[in-house]
Amino acid sequence: MSKNILKDKSYAFAVEIVKLTQVLVSNKKEYVISKQLLRSGTAIGALIREAEFAQSKKDFISKMSISLKEANETFYWIDLIKDTGYIDITIHKQLSSNAKELVAMLVSSIKTTKSRL
Repeated sequence: MSKNILKDKSYAFAVEIVKLTQVLVSNKKEYVISKQLLRSGTAIGALIREAEFAQSKKDFISKMSISLKEANETFYWIDLIKDTGYIDITIHKQLSSNAKELVAMLVSSIKTTKSRL
């Protein structure tokens, strides 16, 4: 059985996001932005999991496209928490790098599937 790298990376990213939001809430007392980050950052992997059991290629593309939108939204929240001083540049770079990798993989997966329609 082959490993699903996108599924694994999105899950690992969600774990990072959950841990970061726990720190933001407990140490920084930040509740609003962290909740948005948690929602969008964990939705990426959840949608990828949903896409595994898509009813059709079009359904797969739809779910992966929504995952891509969630990844893009997550960039916004990552930038916002950095620019408001809740995280330092090192954490920002790591999260942004991981999110960019997910975006690239999602775009590739969507394009590949579209080419096979």
